[in-house]
Amino acid sequence: MQNAGVNAPAFRCAGCGAVVGAVPCPFRCPNGREGDDIDHVLVPVPMHDTSWPDAPGPLDGAETFSRYAPLLSSWRLALSRGLSGDEYRRLSVGLDRAVEAVDGSGFRITPFIPQERLAARLGFEEGGRLWVKDETRNVSGSHKARHLMGVMLYLLVAERAGMSVRLEAALRLGGPRSGREGGGPEGISGRPPLAIASCGNAALAAAVVARAAEWPLHVFVPPSANPAVLGRLDALGARITTCHRQPGVAGDPCYLSFKTALREGALPFCCQGSDNGLTIEGGETLAWEMVDQVLAGCKPPAASCQLPDAVFVQVGGGALASAVVQGFEAARRLGVIDRVPAVTAVQTAGGYPLARAYQRLTARLPGPGGLCRGDVEDALSYARMHRSEFMWPWEQEPRSIAHGILDDETYDWAAVVEGLLNSGGRPVVVREERLQEANELARSLTGIDVDHTGSAGLAGLMDVLAEEPALRRARVAVIFSGVRRAADGKKVAGGGR
Repeated sequence: MQNAGVNAPAFRCAGCGAVVGAVPCPFRCPNGREGDDIDHVLVPVPMHDTSWPDAPGPLDGAETFSRYAPLLSSWRLALSRGLSGDEYRRLSVGLDRAVEAVDGSGFRITPFIPQERLAARLGFEEGGRLWVKDETRNVSGSHKARHLMGVMLYLLVAERAGMSVRLEAALRLGGPRSGREGGGPEGISGRPPLAIASCGNAALAAAVVARAAEWPLHVFVPPSANPAVLGRLDALGARITTCHRQPGVAGDPCYLSFKTALREGALPFCCQGSDNGLTIEGGETLAWEMVDQVLAGCKPPAASCQLPDAVFVQVGGGALASAVVQGFEAARRLGVIDRVPAVTAVQTAGGYPLARAYQRLTARLPGPGGLCRGDVEDALSYARMHRSEFMWPWEQEPRSIAHGILDDETYDWAAVVEGLLNSGGRPVVVREERLQEANELARSLTGIDVDHTGSAGLAGLMDVLAEEPALRRARVAVIFSGVRRAADGKKVAGGGR
């Protein structure tokens, strides 16, 4: 039974423009073909009847996915299939409680507060301000679980509504299922397995959410994976496959194995929008929290002047930056804020495929004096239809102390580049010495036990401050995401819940 008053969610491919309806698994564009050189990424089509959620009560301790439910595609799918808002929230809260039972914490709005000691050390002047969004306190110690919670809610709603997840997965991901998961059982109650390529925070987040939902998960990891992390994944019930680099084969071998698993019928439970468009939406909750936290107690748009002027985001595969950009853009579109902060994407000198793509794309644009939005749209349209001219795997194996942002490719590169250009931001590439210095300052001056990946955005800010002293009088935000872990792979005591 469908609710005639609510339209089902729809998704548009940013590459070829195809529109996909509310199928059970709108992960990838059905027009995508291996080697077609088009950047197929599904994004939700904005609905005119959507409004910013009226969520009374304090922000502290609020459940993230309950508070922002009306902005999610899973909510719209639920209502369009006859479920009530209360039924959806019971499903969401139930999954959140299960996550809490597995990991020790559920999804709660994380701190976003000024860090005056750190700002003073960096030379911020009167009128300037530095906020830190502390994602080390989130599920599994990073922002990654946000992405996967959004995907899982959609899967559970589709399942609750009687939609055939198994059949649609096969149709959307390249042919009929083989009926097996690498020779193993298909999964609980006929559910197709989930798959992810990661050996760090993304894998741990996926394992927590999958275990909470009792959904089988296959994780592809490199030989260098931390044994303690592997032990935690095993304890959470994930199936683990180690993937070795092969001479003459470009790209991350874990990602290549992951793609093979998708062709065999697994569902992409990952943090790459190019393989699962729904994953970006869950990450947008981070930006929505930041908006609410800055504007708490104020009525927009008068308070928009308090929004950060700039946000520094560490970039590996690109899902975090893409989610932050699109989350702020959604708030602007709904009239909550009147602008999107300038987003700066931070990569390491050990591998910076996004910065390389940005340079190649901006070379196609006219000089700053003649640049207009149409020029950006034309350049991006060309780039999305000729992906290999802008984005390809890093030629050598990337290496850095910030290992969590060493993806061979920035899979969500086009959305990130678009966000940088439209917001007035840019990419920054930082060296190892700066990453180390930033992490030491972050931990000593904020009390947040963040790892080197998680504080990489601060390293980028430090580089830009050296080039642009005027930024010390601006309002700036950085995201700390990735708690420092002990030898057993667990969060360090005091380093987040």
